[in-house]
Amino acid sequence: MPETTTDQPTRIAGGAVVPVLAFAGIVVAVMQTLLVPVIKDLPQLLDTAPSNATWVLTSTLLSGAVATPIMGRLGDLYGKRRMLVLSLAVMVVGALVSAFTDQLLTMIVGRTLQGFAMGAIPLGIGLMRDMLPREKLGSAMALMSSSIGVGGGLALPAAALVAQHTDWHALFYGAAGLGALAILLTFLVVPESPMRAAGSFDLLGALGLSAGLVLLLLPITKGSDWGWSSGTTLGLFAAAVVVLLLWGLYELRVQAPLVDLRTTARREVLLTNLASIMVGVSFYVVSLVLPQLLQLPTATGYGLGQSMVVAGLCVAPLGLTMMFTAPVYARLSARYGPKFTLITGLVVIAIGYGGGLGLMDAAWQTIITSVILGAGIGLAYSSLPALIVGAVPASETGAANGLNTLMRSIGTSVSSAVIGMVLANTANNVNGVAVPTMHGFRVSFLIATAAVAVGLVLAVFLPKTARPAQHTQLRASSEEEANLERAEEVLRGFRGRILDAGGAPVARAKVTLIDRRGRQAGATVSAEDGSYALAVPAQGAYVLAARALGHGPLASSATHSGEERTVALDLSLPGEAVNA
Repeated sequence: MPETTTDQPTRIAGGAVVPVLAFAGIVVAVMQTLLVPVIKDLPQLLDTAPSNATWVLTSTLLSGAVATPIMGRLGDLYGKRRMLVLSLAVMVVGALVSAFTDQLLTMIVGRTLQGFAMGAIPLGIGLMRDMLPREKLGSAMALMSSSIGVGGGLALPAAALVAQHTDWHALFYGAAGLGALAILLTFLVVPESPMRAAGSFDLLGALGLSAGLVLLLLPITKGSDWGWSSGTTLGLFAAAVVVLLLWGLYELRVQAPLVDLRTTARREVLLTNLASIMVGVSFYVVSLVLPQLLQLPTATGYGLGQSMVVAGLCVAPLGLTMMFTAPVYARLSARYGPKFTLITGLVVIAIGYGGGLGLMDAAWQTIITSVILGAGIGLAYSSLPALIVGAVPASETGAANGLNTLMRSIGTSVSSAVIGMVLANTANNVNGVAVPTMHGFRVSFLIATAAVAVGLVLAVFLPKTARPAQHTQLRASSEEEANLERAEEVLRGFRGRILDAGGAPVARAKVTLIDRRGRQAGATVSAEDGSYALAVPAQGAYVLAARALGHGPLASSATHSGEERTVALDLSLPGEAVNA
């Protein structure tokens, strides 16, 4: 999925771009966790069974899981800011649909539309990658990636306050207003990225991914009602496996896939994405368990009898701690690399859930659990985009980060479905109302701990990354310098100068990298001193084609071993041919 630039210079990102993009991420998180304070009341509010009410949350996570790679790919093709605005607009429409209904199916439709806003996370990271100087990119991506937790933590007490004192539908009006504000700020502050990828949109791949994920999550949530050994449950699981396998085979064959599985198959990308699923599982468990534990009446013998607002305030440190870990991550990553910070984050999460099993007897204990988990999740979330960006060519940033966010969304979707099923199956029936039990809460924490353990093993096997360079980086002030800085982020590639027939440097020469199949694998424009740099996606033989106004074209064959090093190659353009 090669990426090219327009003829216009890259616009310089203003100081407000990162806060606005982070605000968009916070709005997405608010939407995602909007109903957590009223989750225990959803069956009564919608007049349905607890297992059905779970889909009000799961549908949002599921549509978000599907939307992330779709919006990432559309952003690469048609403009990241344009798709960011579109995803937020769909969220606003969904919030308004939910605001006017008490019917389960209509509510699920509205929540499904709201889930499309999850595409804002990879789009925001992609915009940062395209516009920011290298020295600011790491901390900015960490802030954007952590915004999902920051918004969730801030949304819990605010949503609880609204739900406790007004009609719960007001939550959706608030979400719609925040979404509209994010759209306005994006239009006013965030410039469109000039980077574009070649190819077309993979509609069949999008439909296949959607169908596979629905077939997978539906029996997880309804298996206890249908029976885990029933024909319906087993049939849906089998259908999910078949559909996802066929989808994978199709993605490997299509020329412009929604998800580049070959890129995904790289060790560092594959392990990072698998670890992302585990981080997603661990993040959502605490958001589902602690608010319910805090709000259950003390008459149960284990409930803490707190109001919605107090419960929200006790869980709020989860998001606030994630926000404060962003600068900590930047320092740790700069010194030790993102792999180290990911492992550190997972260890802290494991400590939080392990200790949390014994810290469920008082409200202050849940605050301690929230702080520890927030610190760990913040470090882990901040590390993931940096690991992905460092492992793929610049042309695949949007799609690769979209896939990584997809993995996190799959983790939260599975977490919502599984924890909802666990709490429903272990609940006691009191006067026709299902009341979660302490056993269900502890099992949920154990599931999260097991997921973190798996994620830790995956992170340990990530390949070692080079320690970040300590020298000062200059701000990208033109299209040429921006392209060079992007290429420098991946050490593997070609580097050199474009020269004329007399050996003088040629500025603004278009340099194209072509792989052995004749496909464009990258493109850049030479700087004022004639220098260029191009990253290669893999080892192999390539052709570097260069052309510039007033000079004849040149095509030069070159081979790269695939090692983390640059191959020096100067290209001398012949004089322009003159027809007789």
